[in-house]
Amino acid sequence: MRRREANRVRWLLVLGLACGAPACGDEAPARFSVALLTPGSIADGGWNAGAYAGLLGIRDELGAEVRHVETRTPAEFEDGFRDFAGRGFDLVVGHGFEYQEAAARVAAEYPGTVFVTTSGSTVRENLAPLVFELEEATYLAGLLAARMSRSGHLGMVGGIDLPSIRSTFLAMGAGARAADPEIRVSEVFIGNFDDAAAAREAALALMEEGADFLMHQANDAGRGVFRAVSERAARGERVFAIGTNRNQNEMAPEVVIASATLDIPGALLEVARRVRDGRFEPEPLRLGLAEGIVALELNPALRDRIPAPVLAELAQVEEGIRSGAIEVPRGPF
Repeated sequence: MRRREANRVRWLLVLGLACGAPACGDEAPARFSVALLTPGSIADGGWNAGAYAGLLGIRDELGAEVRHVETRTPAEFEDGFRDFAGRGFDLVVGHGFEYQEAAARVAAEYPGTVFVTTSGSTVRENLAPLVFELEEATYLAGLLAARMSRSGHLGMVGGIDLPSIRSTFLAMGAGARAADPEIRVSEVFIGNFDDAAAAREAALALMEEGADFLMHQANDAGRGVFRAVSERAARGERVFAIGTNRNQNEMAPEVVIASATLDIPGALLEVARRVRDGRFEPEPLRLGLAEGIVALELNPALRDRIPAPVLAELAQVEEGIRSGAIEVPRGPF
């Protein structure tokens, strides 16, 4: 069997097993229809879980037919886009920067379907990126961490080394240096979004080097960062973690001091409305603090650990970002 045919057979098996919304079928959808491709588990408590919540919101708010499939390789990305577009889906979302190339290839073949990637810069007549300005929240997180750090060393643990993730790390470092120009900021990438054990080891190594605040951008593997920080805190060390993408304060409430969050469900619902109503425009849709999509959410259980002057400074800087008076740096993508 040729490689392409083998991939197709494998894809059909994956699709049959992995669709997480109502049952999959080969028939064309009878009403407005939306499909979601995620690069990892929708049980990650963060990036992918937020997208799946958005898909269910589209189903409930718009009465749409929805489907989901987990895709982990570029070949599966392309097969996923092509399968749903071939069945006449109105909107197909690839949840991540890494979906751009596959989306562009398939979009050219299916002009009647709208394709959206969450992150990126690739635009075609029927393809556009939904760009979350998470950098605005990670900038605030960096400022908070630098103001409270006793060691003068912050750590960041990433999953796959993607430009969109590096951009949030860049912004965190900038926020930290705005508070303390001498702050040390270290980053580690573990190469995947699933290996919580590897993320834990990376976090422990950073804390051994002196980091006392750790932020992750590792999706499901981020649980390992929280576990490592919790272990050190249980030994009496003053260490804190920062969650990302969704409010993860409750995942380890004794150490997660804040989360840089995205209202992914709200953003996906807005995009779906535009597609359904014929208002889709092939241009990047940027959403941040000013649009109410991005936020730094403090953990109420640890809020009293944050000095009042730091809270006041956070509020002032946030207002500056909202108004445009403070420009948060982002990576070139």
